[in-house]
Amino acid sequence: MQIFGVDIGGSGIKGAPVDLDRGDLAQERFKVLTPHPSTPDSVADGVREVVEHFGWRGPVGLTFPGVVTDGATIRTAANVDKSWVDTDARALFSERLGGLPVTVVNDGDAAGVAEMHFGAGKDRRGVVILLTFGTGIGSALFVDGILVPNSELGHLELHGQDAEKRASSKAKDDEELTWEHWAHRVQKYLAHVEMLFTPDLFIIGGGVSRKAHKFLPFIEGIQAEIVPAQLQNNAGIVGAAMRAATDG
Repeated sequence: MQIFGVDIGGSGIKGAPVDLDRGDLAQERFKVLTPHPSTPDSVADGVREVVEHFGWRGPVGLTFPGVVTDGATIRTAANVDKSWVDTDARALFSERLGGLPVTVVNDGDAAGVAEMHFGAGKDRRGVVILLTFGTGIGSALFVDGILVPNSELGHLELHGQDAEKRASSKAKDDEELTWEHWAHRVQKYLAHVEMLFTPDLFIIGGGVSRKAHKFLPFIEGIQAEIVPAQLQNNAGIVGAAMRAATDG
């Protein structure tokens, strides 16, 4: 069974049909840059470009970098234009995609659902936290495999700022940090999250998961097991498609 997944991020909008039996992309993903300003209309145009690239005419699952309620309504918009707040994203995207059925889910939650079903969290019990490091820090919190939605742990305060302002991969790039220096920031963030939730497992996702060997060895003093995401930066696309299939 195939469902289309789209992952909307602060820097890019990427998508592809997903083979839900394998938990992998059925075709190579297509990506466009996230427009600036990233208003609802401009982002919807980008999503349409990605979907139309494949000529897709079925259900579509989309991630969003913020709190999403009822698979539709946007409640926060930290890394996109603030005009997203209170937008009915499901109605907007469905209209822009010619009436296709649409489901919208928090980006971290989507990546987490995919990793728990097909990846590093499969068959894991206890408290599992996935963290995606990109433009911001997305999160997904699971207790015995059950998702606690919209955790948004990237906005925990760390050194007087949102944690993602110091420890995201964007912060690494913007400040030209070495992998080791950045890893020490990530370590402080993980220690803070561990103090609050005492997880059994951290899964590190986002684009940096492909380079886990460059920074994970520098992270020390964390009691929880720490592993890279197995689906890497495709987890959001896969999870979005999974959620759309469930809603359907």
